[in-house]
Amino acid sequence: MKILDGKITAEQIKKEIKVEVSQYIDDGNRPPHLTTVLVGNNPASKTYVRNKEKNSKLVGFTSSTYNLPEDVSEKKLLDVINFLNNDKDVDGFIVQLPLPTHIDEQKIINSIDPDKDVDGFHPVNVGKMVLGLDTYLPATPSGIIELLKRNNIETTGKHAVVIGRSNIVGTPLSILLSRKSKFGNCTVTICHSYTPNIKDFAVQADILVAAIGKPAFVTADMVKDGAIVIDVGINSIPDETKKSGFRSVGDVDYDEVSKKASWITPVPGGVGPMTIASLLMNTLKAYKKRFNLF
Repeated sequence: MKILDGKITAEQIKKEIKVEVSQYIDDGNRPPHLTTVLVGNNPASKTYVRNKEKNSKLVGFTSSTYNLPEDVSEKKLLDVINFLNNDKDVDGFIVQLPLPTHIDEQKIINSIDPDKDVDGFHPVNVGKMVLGLDTYLPATPSGIIELLKRNNIETTGKHAVVIGRSNIVGTPLSILLSRKSKFGNCTVTICHSYTPNIKDFAVQADILVAAIGKPAFVTADMVKDGAIVIDVGINSIPDETKKSGFRSVGDVDYDEVSKKASWITPVPGGVGPMTIASLLMNTLKAYKKRFNLF
């Protein structure tokens, strides 16, 4: 069993970005600017935003955050997005999800300028992804593909089973794995809450992706020997040995599944760091498009 270490791979990507950004700044350009809009006090969202800010600064980006109250009106949020759409000093921005229930998430996503949509969630960018056109890819699926690519893991002709069909991870990842490319060309099966006996599908997978949001959902009897296992889940469970009283676990029973897998991502330190790295890559791409630096 080998560990698909997202932390190490993400560090390499960030080093590459930092070198490139340094050269642009030396040439007299301003640094890339990534902005986040955070609504409310969701602990997981706040942690992600802090990590985004930290890593943005590490690679030489300008990073800023709009912190809005939980009860902010939809109109006020749309006004902030409109301001960012027209701010020439902002290259890309994200609206951190999930949003409070009184706000229509899809309406908010639709209001973002596709050229600044570094999360890759706008319908224009999703459509381009489906067609295989150049665009901003959703950060987590893109990070997973990059992780496979940088570890030279063969995907062509493999059967990939994706457990979970969210618009953020499962569905776009199934498209990326199936499209005609060196690190695609998979036959893909998507399983979800209405799939009867998921185990029957999972055990066939050469590449098994768990993105269902249930701790240790994937057990060893669901995994065939030598499978590549990608754990997207991050769940908090009680642990009295931790200062916080909780610890993070994935959607995969790591201790048992790792005995059968050929490659496996840990939690934490697997897919999470790659999501941040992909967001930075998208922001650099937006910046280069703005200043014609390709």
